[in-house]
Amino acid sequence: MKDVTPLNDGWTLRHEGAPLPAVVPGCVHTDLHAAGIVPDPLLGLNETEVAWVGRRSWTYERQLAHDSGHERTDLVLDGLDTAATLTLDGRTLGSTRNMHRGYRFDVTGATGLLEIAFASAYDEAEAVRALTGDRPNVYPEPSQYIRKMACNFGWDWGPTLVTAGIWRPVRLEHWSTARLASVRPLVTVEDGTGRAEIRIAVERTDSGRERVLTVTASVAGVRAEARVEGDEAVVRLDVDAPRLWWPRGYGDQHLYDLTVELRDAGGVLDGWERRIGFRTVEVDRSADEHGTGFTLVVNGVRIFARGVNWIPDDVFPSRITPERYRTRLRQAADAHVDLVRVWGGGIYEDEAFYTACDELGLMVWQDFLFACSAYPEEQPLRGEVEAEARDNVVRLMPHPSLVLWNGNNENLWGFRDWEWEPELAGDSWGEGYYLGLLPRLVAELDPTRPYAAGSPWSGSWDHHPNDPAHGTHHSWEVWNRQDYAEYRADIPRFVAEFGWQAPPALATLHRALPGEDLAPDSPGMLHHQKAEDGNGKLNRGVARHFDLPGRDFDRWHYLTQVVQARAVAAGIEHWRSHWPVCAGTVVWQLNDCWPVSSWSAIDGDGRPKPLYHELRRVYADRLLTLLPTGDGGEGGPVLAVVNQAGAEWRTSVELRRVEADGTTLHRAVREVAVGPRSVVRIPVPEELVPGAASAKEFLVADADGLRALHFPVADKEFAYPAPEFDVDVEAVAGKRDTVDVVVSAHTLLRDLLLQADRLDPAAEADQGLRTLLPGERLRIRVTGCGSVDEARARSALFSAGAR
Repeated sequence: MKDVTPLNDGWTLRHEGAPLPAVVPGCVHTDLHAAGIVPDPLLGLNETEVAWVGRRSWTYERQLAHDSGHERTDLVLDGLDTAATLTLDGRTLGSTRNMHRGYRFDVTGATGLLEIAFASAYDEAEAVRALTGDRPNVYPEPSQYIRKMACNFGWDWGPTLVTAGIWRPVRLEHWSTARLASVRPLVTVEDGTGRAEIRIAVERTDSGRERVLTVTASVAGVRAEARVEGDEAVVRLDVDAPRLWWPRGYGDQHLYDLTVELRDAGGVLDGWERRIGFRTVEVDRSADEHGTGFTLVVNGVRIFARGVNWIPDDVFPSRITPERYRTRLRQAADAHVDLVRVWGGGIYEDEAFYTACDELGLMVWQDFLFACSAYPEEQPLRGEVEAEARDNVVRLMPHPSLVLWNGNNENLWGFRDWEWEPELAGDSWGEGYYLGLLPRLVAELDPTRPYAAGSPWSGSWDHHPNDPAHGTHHSWEVWNRQDYAEYRADIPRFVAEFGWQAPPALATLHRALPGEDLAPDSPGMLHHQKAEDGNGKLNRGVARHFDLPGRDFDRWHYLTQVVQARAVAAGIEHWRSHWPVCAGTVVWQLNDCWPVSSWSAIDGDGRPKPLYHELRRVYADRLLTLLPTGDGGEGGPVLAVVNQAGAEWRTSVELRRVEADGTTLHRAVREVAVGPRSVVRIPVPEELVPGAASAKEFLVADADGLRALHFPVADKEFAYPAPEFDVDVEAVAGKRDTVDVVVSAHTLLRDLLLQADRLDPAAEADQGLRTLLPGERLRIRVTGCGSVDEARARSALFSAGAR
């Protein structure tokens, strides 16, 4: 049987000729910081102080000794970042130039000093640029000339920290006769039978070439065997009536252990084990009177995808533990998310990410790693792209959560709209990858899953790549130039990106900007705002609805977070109400890789913003919403009752036209029955509609504990009474550092928010923005808060109506 020796210990990093302790997996920045040579790159303005690190070459080394008794010993490296030369005892083993694939070198019988010398990623990129020529890029850094995490070179939410190092595990594999080189399970369901076709490739030693080899595979109590012919074998397993894997909210996530063994006459030589799930997945791209659809269909069920975009959860991804993956993805699942898009400027994530998605029922949309750039198709990049794609398709395809391969992020759109075409003057730019190489590889290696050429993409060049009526759409005009109400102007077939910015939690800012007198334009705040005119867009977004608070940072911080939550909710509520024409929304973005003002729902320290709690509301199976106008922007308010659950929803909706002081002017009840996975839209009766310019009236809809609101004018124009409320703090029996903050409203309290981190950096509240009418009470549970009295609780409460 194959033996494995981990090699993650015993490494040193050479700096100025001296050895420093090195952590593997890791990177140069984290090792230099641990040694006290550089400050924490994520704090204050330190990013600029460590820019030199990415422009130097670095060498990792350790002694290598082994005596396994096997015929063959391989040095296996799951990830090297990025351009490196490996030597062992002075002999060159080989070189690498791709962060996104693994490497294997024969080191049989060799011992001595193992050195991995990393070139500067900038030097490697410039050498490739000299071979291929210039290509346009949204950002000024040379990310498209090297197969490396593109956002290392900076993004509109991320720092420029160009890493190097051994970022994934290293080991020795000792084996004799033969080993399993790759295992590809093609898992489908046909007529109620689960089918697993296991395609296996083996590698043999010289002595193993004449041996008779067999492979056996088993799943769900079914076992089969096949002989290896040459270096390949196929084992087919049929499972009667398997329990299916479903996305969360549609059924259970049944998983089965699939085991594969390679044998010769002497016994087991190698083994492989993964968990798989039986399910079918396709994308319905049918044309209809609305355009061209893009609807995920799992196990024959059409799904409105409640999605989030995922970026690397740390700018140094080697620091992301399995526990951290699960925490962040659990947060997504708790917000009723059912799809996570792994964005193309990051990485193919660790196995722990996809395993957590399998278990949580989170569908994974996986981009191939191309983003916002024109990519040369010449060598040496083309060969690396193919090797990388083969490596990762084979690695990830066992996971049932993976439902879509996507060719790129925004590059097809960029070619058409971002003035690339004249600059390219006929040079390659990646189209051959997205429309040629990648779909061929997916069809060859993983034909059980759909492939999309890009996001956005209308399906062909017959339509604009970002046409909302065809395929996937990215909606960025609103954040960049318009009020969030403009989300309601279109009904795209599938919204794969849209979002609105806000700063992180206050406790996150205090940690990331130590000692800074916080202001929207203070040095650290501006440095941790990477978007072009980001603060200008934040301020304009606030000013459309509120009076800008001047130098009152606490008020500015609260209002920017309110507008972020309202903006994203406005888009989702509108688009969900138009199911099945619109078949999904994927919010930009779930998470952050450092403390920054960004579009995230969860900030760089893992603290939820108000947007996170709003996602829990608007992504719940049942949603009640009041849309300001009917279809096409005409008519009065419309009540939309959305039911994404699998059972009918019968409810009584109470509609009230209410004055600012809480007086009900008119009331009506509507009995509504909404079928499973469907929407009912009801025009609001005229007598319930507030005047179009009324500063004193608003509309409330309540049903089964859900509430929707419609205010006809902006907050700065509405006649809010001075907020009056009582606050009580109640200890929770048997729970340490946990209290209930009970707010009793005497006046209208719009978008009341308890910022729990103001009570303690570790504190969390179970609710976000809530609107209370006079006489209503709200109980907010706060954990991790220590001792809290009424005065401290009141100091952490904010509302939109306050002046």
